[in-house]
Amino acid sequence: MANPIRVIIMGAAGRDFHNFNVFFRNNPDYEVVAFTAAQIPNIEGRLYPPELAGPLYPNGIPIYPEEELPELIRRFQADRVVFAYSDVSHEYVMHRASIAHAAGADFWLMGPKATQLKSRKPVVSIGAVRTGSGKSPTTRRVARLLRELGWNPVIVRHPMPYGDLRKQIVQRFASFEDLDRYECTIEEREEYEPHLANGFTVYAGVDYEQILRAAEAEGNLILWDGGNNDFPFFVPDLHIVVADPHRPGHELRYHPGEANLRMAHVVVINKIDTAPPEAIVQVRENILQANPRAILIEAAMPIFVEDPGAIRGRRLLVVEDGPTLTHGEMAYGAGVVAARRFGAAEIIDPRPYAVGSIQETYRLYPQTGPVLPAMGYGAEQIRELEETINRVPCDLVLAATPVDLSRILRVRHPIMRVRYEIQEIGRPTLMDVLAERLGRGPRPPEAPAPRMEP
Repeated sequence: MANPIRVIIMGAAGRDFHNFNVFFRNNPDYEVVAFTAAQIPNIEGRLYPPELAGPLYPNGIPIYPEEELPELIRRFQADRVVFAYSDVSHEYVMHRASIAHAAGADFWLMGPKATQLKSRKPVVSIGAVRTGSGKSPTTRRVARLLRELGWNPVIVRHPMPYGDLRKQIVQRFASFEDLDRYECTIEEREEYEPHLANGFTVYAGVDYEQILRAAEAEGNLILWDGGNNDFPFFVPDLHIVVADPHRPGHELRYHPGEANLRMAHVVVINKIDTAPPEAIVQVRENILQANPRAILIEAAMPIFVEDPGAIRGRRLLVVEDGPTLTHGEMAYGAGVVAARRFGAAEIIDPRPYAVGSIQETYRLYPQTGPVLPAMGYGAEQIRELEETINRVPCDLVLAATPVDLSRILRVRHPIMRVRYEIQEIGRPTLMDVLAERLGRGPRPPEAPAPRMEP
């Protein structure tokens, strides 16, 4: 085309880069003039590098703060704005559409058909209607069950490329040492560490075409471990979506969580051991209305600590999973549940002791309760998290993040971890569904008996 359509992609260092790579990178009908960034600290002001942007973009593509969108539309004479990040309300999305329209650009939501890659191997994908629904423990459970069925799954995680994008094109994690080698953030470690501890290999990065082909060469099944409530980057043979009755109604009010719900082959209603019965009923009714063909599985998420007696009567600092409190908009998580269940005398409010970007996190997410989100999007924020923890006058740190903070931080207080896993209640179970849909995994032929020399 003589005049390609000029595009700005709104993102948060994940879905935005994927949509570009799959649809726009080598497409001369479009010219991507800029990315905008939200949700993730210190993303804006960077460049999507030419090594990833391809031959149509020899200088790369600049990344700007989302707040500059109206001015960027005018400056670049953009024709279209592509919204490409997840776990935001429908109202939030339409406000951005209104901003784009008022500035003179069309507003576009790209769906699975235009952005999903097709694998040569079976794909099982795990998604959710909201961040913090229990997607990660569900993925861990499914990975173990697939191994029991004889499959060799390779896990591919939704992107979290917050460092040097040129060094993160394809990342392979097979050991804890790989986490250090790639200088992983706390958010990345939260997702990768449990899989590594269970003996699985994890791929992530920026270019998911290359990532998919590398994973296909290593395993006989791809297990997609989704991020936020985004839909999968790969065409799934079985799509499992987790719903959270602690936030009833959110399954129909958030993007693209509702799309995930409507696409699901299986919906897991999680946390039924701690959610109010009327909330469970509401979520179940919403699922049946939106996707009556989905298989429903109900599950609990029991909580474990090493020494419950050490919690009783103590003054605790509770550290919760960061994205659950921020993107997920929850006031607390599994750490507070454990503190109350095992008789803590007091949960110390860390907000008066917060420093730097941790203090700013509380301002940006005011719904957060008297708990500390495990924020760590870079070295400076990790240092501020460490300083905040050490400033809090407590007897014990109760850490409900999947990452082992003692491997990263130098904390003057004793730390106890809270662990949680998903546990199906009744039938069908995840094993029932996986066995019916996938059957037993292909096994290599038995090696011939060694030939004995006379």
